[in-house]
Amino acid sequence: MNSRFSRLTACLATIALMVFGLLAGGATAHAAPAAAAASTSQFHGVNWADPNDNFITGPNIPVGLSTSDSYATTYTKSTGILKGFQNLGANTVRLGFNAATTSGSWWNSYTAALDAATALGMNVIVAPWLQGGKVSDTASFNQMWDTMINKYGAKSNFYFDIMNEPYGYNATDLTNFEANWLARYPGLARGHVIVPGLWSDGNLCAVGADSRLSGTLLSIHIYGMFGDSHTTEAAWVNDFTGNLCGYAGRAVLTEFGVPMNTGVNYNGPKDGVNDLSYLYAITDTVRSLGMGSVLWTGVKQPTQTQGPGPCENASCAITSLGGTGTNLSVSVTNQSGLDRLQWGWGTGTNPGGGSDPGTTGPLRGVGSNRCLDVPNASSTNGVQTTIWDCNGGGNQQWNLTPAKELRVYGSKCLDAYGAGTSAGTKVVIWDCNGGTNQKWNLNSDGTVTNAQSGLCLDVTGASTANGALTDLWTCTGAANQKWTRQ
Repeated sequence: MNSRFSRLTACLATIALMVFGLLAGGATAHAAPAAAAASTSQFHGVNWADPNDNFITGPNIPVGLSTSDSYATTYTKSTGILKGFQNLGANTVRLGFNAATTSGSWWNSYTAALDAATALGMNVIVAPWLQGGKVSDTASFNQMWDTMINKYGAKSNFYFDIMNEPYGYNATDLTNFEANWLARYPGLARGHVIVPGLWSDGNLCAVGADSRLSGTLLSIHIYGMFGDSHTTEAAWVNDFTGNLCGYAGRAVLTEFGVPMNTGVNYNGPKDGVNDLSYLYAITDTVRSLGMGSVLWTGVKQPTQTQGPGPCENASCAITSLGGTGTNLSVSVTNQSGLDRLQWGWGTGTNPGGGSDPGTTGPLRGVGSNRCLDVPNASSTNGVQTTIWDCNGGGNQQWNLTPAKELRVYGSKCLDAYGAGTSAGTKVVIWDCNGGTNQKWNLNSDGTVTNAQSGLCLDVTGASTANGALTDLWTCTGAANQKWTRQ
């Protein structure tokens, strides 16, 4: 079943369940007790998915990896990507698998990704994605889990998510299935088992109330798509906390996400736009409750504009893959999205909610109608910036900080090379260091001036072509020195 359809079906089914409860006068998700403080704040995570989504029939091959990779190659590649996740502040990675992953030749190499995460001290959540939202082949399902648990069941950093989005079960069948799974693996610490909520992990009432599942963690998903929409943070908070059903103390938000490659500023106003209201509600709530959260998704392919997984015809990935061969890295696709993610983790310091929609986003040249760009999404110190067709990439997202820095990727600053103060000084990216040559004024006339030299950010030769370089130049008022925020 198509994953977009399955999630929409599950969403509608959850709504129907709550409406039925209201009509019947019984308990519903929104009649649950207030959400209690959580004890799952150890999870600051991202999902690392197959580029084609994890609802696949073949082996699960996370972004950046290949079935032709040996164990050693997979380990090296994975280490680069996982270190990139750690640079975001993540300490947890959630990976999908299925019977094709554990039964074929890819299994040995796939385990290198799990081992690399372990070596880096990360929490690892593993979860199977199944066609149709339920187990169709019990023997294959059990063998798949036997293989995983026999290898990693004793690892203290591993958490076992019984099944991703079990939308094919009703409440009774789901809790029976989960109780039987726990009985099959009595040696697993229950605090390392994650039990999925009803439908697409959408509601915790039934699983939280079942005493057979006591001591386990509970998985919940919530998205601002698939038929669910609100334009105020308060409405989304009610939606989310209602579906927690008072079990936030055991809950881990193992999936949530919004488009990250469309240039949206998620530090803008909290009310008025569905995606912003949703993301504020989710991250503010998990922060206040101390809940763990795992973003969908951690990384996309360099040229991927949609996916992994459905995301409003865009990509929910917070980073884009970079590098070549085994030397892989990631770059942030939306700094304001990362701000919200880190806020939810309890590690961020930017509460957002500002009225200025231009704090983070592209700088578009007035003369060229092209965006200030880091060539090839490089993160190398000293790379000279250019102009390029605006594409929403993370290498075109510039965050103006209170310190007057223009940051890209979260940690690199627009920099007057060598602290130069003369016309013609190259404008590059460099590790942010607080230098005056990394401070900029965005002026009301559209110019961007360097705080140290007073010179203007300039497209050399007044060129309008892709790849034209930028430098500092005496301010002239010309169009090649004027920029607009988006």
